Amino acid sequence: MRVLAGSLKGRRLETPRGSTTRPTADQVRIALMDTLTPRLPGARLLDLFAGAGGVGLEALSRGAAQATFVERDARAIGALRANVAALGVTVQARVERADVRAALERLAREDARFDLVFLDPPYEDDAVTSTLARLGALPLVESDGVVIAQHLTKRPPPAENGRLTAFRTRRFGETTLTFFRAGGYDSPSQTP
Repeated sequence: MRVLAGSLKGRRLETPRGSTTRPTADQVRIALMDTLTPRLPGARLLDLFAGAGGVGLEALSRGAAQATFVERDARAIGALRANVAALGVTVQARVERADVRAALERLAREDARFDLVFLDPPYEDDAVTSTLARLGALPLVESDGVVIAQHLTKRPPPAENGRLTAFRTRRFGETTLTFFRAGGYDSPSQTP
């Protein structure tokens, strides 16, 4: 796996061994980043179920100001920390080894706010729905923020999750990205 574009383009990313972590496919990362391009410069990104950090590191390469990575698997955290160090983005990256639910609660207590949130939980769990529900209830997403959930095409998340409302999908065979707007979002000029 490599960084696909931006200032770190072509740099190799370490991936954890085993089948616990499923990296986001290049085709999906390209489409995601191309969709978010107008929103990336200076953005604060929260990468949930981050694995080795492919999405968040791609966002940093393309101009995001800061990325917070949350992952609980030890091998994935090892690869993620190695990638952050090798790419020289330790100042822009915050890596947390934690369960996503606990991390969201802690970030809310810290009054953290994010412009973009990406989540790609294991497909066999129902973590997409529960994570979207927490994100829709907690004040973590800026009023004009966007949340993107990667999920099985056959298992779409609810269109309404607290203050999050689905407004777009991008399908890639068995994988779909569903985009959600935060409650205060009302400007069509900022639509990704």
